[in-house]
Amino acid sequence: MKAAVLHELGGIPRYEDFPDPVAGEDEVVIDVRAVAVETVDKRIAAGTHYASQQYIADLPAIPAFDGIGALPDGTLVGFGNPRRPYGALAEKTVVPKGAYMPIADGIDPAIATVLGTAITGMSIKTAAGFVPGETVLVQGATGVAGRLAVQVARLLGAGRIIATGRDDDQLRELQVDEVINTAVPDEALAQAYLDAKGDGYDVVLDFLWGRPTEILLRSLVPQTFAFPKPTRLIQIGESAGAGLVLAAESLRTSGVEIYGAAKGLGPQTMQEVYGQVVTWAQSGALTFDVVKVPLSDIEKAWQRTDLRGRRLVVLP
Repeated sequence: MKAAVLHELGGIPRYEDFPDPVAGEDEVVIDVRAVAVETVDKRIAAGTHYASQQYIADLPAIPAFDGIGALPDGTLVGFGNPRRPYGALAEKTVVPKGAYMPIADGIDPAIATVLGTAITGMSIKTAAGFVPGETVLVQGATGVAGRLAVQVARLLGAGRIIATGRDDDQLRELQVDEVINTAVPDEALAQAYLDAKGDGYDVVLDFLWGRPTEILLRSLVPQTFAFPKPTRLIQIGESAGAGLVLAAESLRTSGVEIYGAAKGLGPQTMQEVYGQVVTWAQSGALTFDVVKVPLSDIEKAWQRTDLRGRRLVVLP
């Protein structure tokens, strides 16, 4: 079969022949239909992610650990956890029986690869208890997950949506109530957060962390002894940095509550939020911007830097 084959950590996967997978006991071979290439896949391939050893301990190997494919009976499924060295970026892969779930009718396989990304936006409800009418700040709204989070907040009935990012043109495309460019000096950014917050940010979806979130938290410290309006911050990503300096007063007096995106998630909750995302996708209420490329173009596609908030989806 043909596959994207990684020969060294930090290298570029090459389109070449690789032995077909053979199902062992309690395994099934999947005919791959679509695979989304995400930042985490590249970090794993580079050896810089904590899960790198789990997926590419031995080389050569095929990158990516989930995708959309067909079972031997033709059933379209989302799959994960392929057996090493078989990843998802190939014509076929092999996974444990049960490491897949059916895809709803009427969903394009390429779109199905991105449905899970929209679930991060649903954390305003599952982790923060969002109620319609509240104000939502999306930190890092120009990325794939951030753009979907803006749509989710709108569909859930947000009263106001504020979006941050480093690209003014992409921010304006989001058609939100306020935009904040984070690529400005610290004092200007702090003032921008203050100017845009109105009567307060109810929920913050944070895909950035690092410098922008540190400045945001400082800006929320009240200047008087008045009781602050609570702000529930959901930590999701770290594209602006893995750490920040958190002043004690940023929690003590600001009313800020910080949660991880997994708060409130469980089997039943996941089923409910996934079902909602699927319903929105089927109706066209939630849209996904993807760039489809053939597996044969993997070397060029892997190095693309022009996606601008679109998800790269590889079609074997």
